[in-house]
Amino acid sequence: MNTTTALDPLLAIHIGSALSALALGGVILWGRKGSGTHRWMGKFWVVLMGSAALTSAFLRGGELPNIAGFSPIHALTLLVLWQLPRGVRFARQGNIVAHRKTMRGMYIGGCVVAGLFTLMPGRFLGHLLWTQTLGLTA
Repeated sequence: MNTTTALDPLLAIHIGSALSALALGGVILWGRKGSGTHRWMGKFWVVLMGSAALTSAFLRGGELPNIAGFSPIHALTLLVLWQLPRGVRFARQGNIVAHRKTMRGMYIGGCVVAGLFTLMPGRFLGHLLWTQTLGLTA
């Protein structure tokens, strides 16, 4: 089984994309909507989320219950890859209510919830935070 290590370039791309999407998404959600700035930031956010989702599909861990290296958090990968084009399509069609609901849901599920899952004990980043950084042991 392929397990993730700190030297994995895919992990670096994933973490960079995910953290950037978390930060930029917050700015977009709480900023002024409909402006040119909102649109270009939104396009960049879609690229970041797509990058985070695609790279997560190839990251494997063996600590949590999984099937062939896929753990429950990978369901969020599929959800984001499904919802991203829908959210963009809603905006292009002028269905702003559906666009807002889709993008907000992706931010909460794909950034916040997924981020919290990655910090669980037994996950790679959870181990880095709880054990190596904070010195806590189970």
